[in-house]
Amino acid sequence: MSANSENKTVIALGFFDGVHRGHAELIKMAKLRAEEQGASPAVLSFDVSPEAVITGHSVPLIGSVRTRVNIIRRVFGVDNVIIYHFDKKTMETPWQDFIDSLIAKYSAVHLVIGHDFHCGYRGEGNPQRISDYCAKIGIGCDVIPKFTLDGITVSSTYIRELICSGEIEKANDFLGHPYVFAGTVRDGRKVGRKLGTPTINLEGDDESLILPAKGVYATKVLLGDSEMPAVTNVGVRPTFGDNGKISVETYIFDFEGDLYEQYVFVEFYKYLRDERKFDSAAELSAQIKEDIQATKSVFE
Repeated sequence: MSANSENKTVIALGFFDGVHRGHAELIKMAKLRAEEQGASPAVLSFDVSPEAVITGHSVPLIGSVRTRVNIIRRVFGVDNVIIYHFDKKTMETPWQDFIDSLIAKYSAVHLVIGHDFHCGYRGEGNPQRISDYCAKIGIGCDVIPKFTLDGITVSSTYIRELICSGEIEKANDFLGHPYVFAGTVRDGRKVGRKLGTPTINLEGDDESLILPAKGVYATKVLLGDSEMPAVTNVGVRPTFGDNGKISVETYIFDFEGDLYEQYVFVEFYKYLRDERKFDSAAELSAQIKEDIQATKSVFE
């Protein structure tokens, strides 16, 4: 079985939730093999969590599809990101047929998979079988071993725990880049505007997305090619009694403009303090000014 030589690709396969340091090893190898073979590197990520489809239960995610694509392109420089639909039919497809489809549809000449990658019916396509099959049909295959940091296996599951507990700096170490929360800017209560610090309120596009621990963070907002320092509050805004609904509210330094309904990416860098209730709007306003100074110190 041969691929179209004019559009040859080397594909890194996986779910890539968070796109962490372990995933980075797959992407680096795909780029290396592509350069060696005169092909283009590509990353294939499933549109939903295979685990969620297989088990029928919701699986918490670090990032949305759009976040994954953004990080792979922006951080790793791979423009060809294939979002592969995963459903019951995909789950029941024989693993050899899945591999064959990558060759037929994407002109794959080489695959890069992780040590724990499985595909096909009942996950029967394990790394050894995939590697042997690739050799049999004449395409290359690399199996990347597990990646550890400080003696801990880098995994999306472990990173989710760090994010949810507010350990953003440690999570970023394991990710290899800042944690990103992204969503559409929705209309808020405009309390920040009254305080002289207008904020944007982000609504995630996937109910499965985790949120960082409640608190205030030093962040950056990515808009096009611009990176703007910001302060982000994750929580229930207790000073104004928001009925316990958790929101992600960001104040962008020295920014003027309307971002309503725009899709925005926010990078989290450092946990600054707990969310707390203030006795007055003036007291909250004073604290926000302190948070701004603390954030500026982080980026200095």
